[in-house]
Amino acid sequence: MWAAVLAGTIASSNGAVLAAQTEASPATASAADFLLEPASVDARYAADWVVRHADNQQRPFAIVDKRDARLYVFTAQGQLNGASSVLLGLAPGDESAPDIAHREPASLAPAERTTPAGRYRTEPGHNHKGEDIVWFDYDASLAIHRLRPAPPGERRRERLESASADVKRISFGCVVVPVAFYEQIVEPSLGRQRGVVYVLPETRPVHEMFGRLQLSVDAR
Repeated sequence: MWAAVLAGTIASSNGAVLAAQTEASPATASAADFLLEPASVDARYAADWVVRHADNQQRPFAIVDKRDARLYVFTAQGQLNGASSVLLGLAPGDESAPDIAHREPASLAPAERTTPAGRYRTEPGHNHKGEDIVWFDYDASLAIHRLRPAPPGERRRERLESASADVKRISFGCVVVPVAFYEQIVEPSLGRQRGVVYVLPETRPVHEMFGRLQLSVDAR
């Protein structure tokens, strides 16, 4: 279920209706707002950390929770725009093949088709077919993109709709989302400006990844 951005209004004493201030500024916010969307402890920890440290630098950001195979897209202020099931790299793992920048995706062995963990600056772009996508690791040819036509045997649409995270491992490493979710949530935010995506680890504690990011914040 996608979470739409909620807006509230309050009536003033003279009968005028004013927009409610539902978003805290980056300087004062201490937690991300998931609205009513369920999320794992790791996803909430990551999003709260981003907002608390303003690590997204006033840009929209996203959390990829590989263990749950879900993507959460947030406004620059840390309010959820939407969440969706996603397809991920075929192989579990938090690292890319060492020479991936010099290889075509089709050359990757099954064990090399991972969605690597880390903090990535995203950028709108296009693939070799001219389709608009959101790059998060251009050198490794990794992006957030729509579900595309694929061999029937891969059953990608059915995998996206499954309640099991394990069956959603099928891509070369990209984060694949439903077409409608890309066009209604991803494209209007990450698809029109630069942002940040945090791909959470699955082979080590999430706190370890953000502990390293904390060192970078402290060094600024």
